[in-house]
Amino acid sequence: MLRYLVILLLVGAAACEEVSHRDIGDEINILIRLDDQMVAAATDRLARYRRSAIPQIETAMHTAAPKGRLHLIAALDKIGDPEAVPVLRHIAVFDITAEVRDAAEGLLSRWSATPDKKGRAARAQAALAEIARRRAAGIGPLQFGDGGMPGVPSTVGAPEPVGPDQKP
Repeated sequence: MLRYLVILLLVGAAACEEVSHRDIGDEINILIRLDDQMVAAATDRLARYRRSAIPQIETAMHTAAPKGRLHLIAALDKIGDPEAVPVLRHIAVFDITAEVRDAAEGLLSRWSATPDKKGRAARAQAALAEIARRRAAGIGPLQFGDGGMPGVPSTVGAPEPVGPDQKP
């Protein structure tokens, strides 16, 4: 009987997952697709998932338009977990949009100046040093087209929305 009770408890615990990846994805979709009053509420809801949301935010960073990436950086700020530092470091070095790179680096600068018990400030300081090192070595975003190799179409970053009046 005890054996069946233990199995039932284990199955029940597995069914009661604390974090729903689908719910996190719904909040991220609001951040990357909208620019209205729903963004602040979605950011607050996303922050409640804390570090569990960071992997999905990182994934969304690769396909979101610049405005969406800025919203995702604001969500990482609200979450405030040191596990977001490597994501922000990568964005600060390699994002093709200067505004997004500056937002990521600015957040790391703020975190580095704010001592905490989780080691976030030390990780942010190390990330800023790595960003400076990479920039000094000429490492940065690959850009094709207007900002990079002439005559080669852009293959980096999210495409602009296509409207009915635009031709492919």
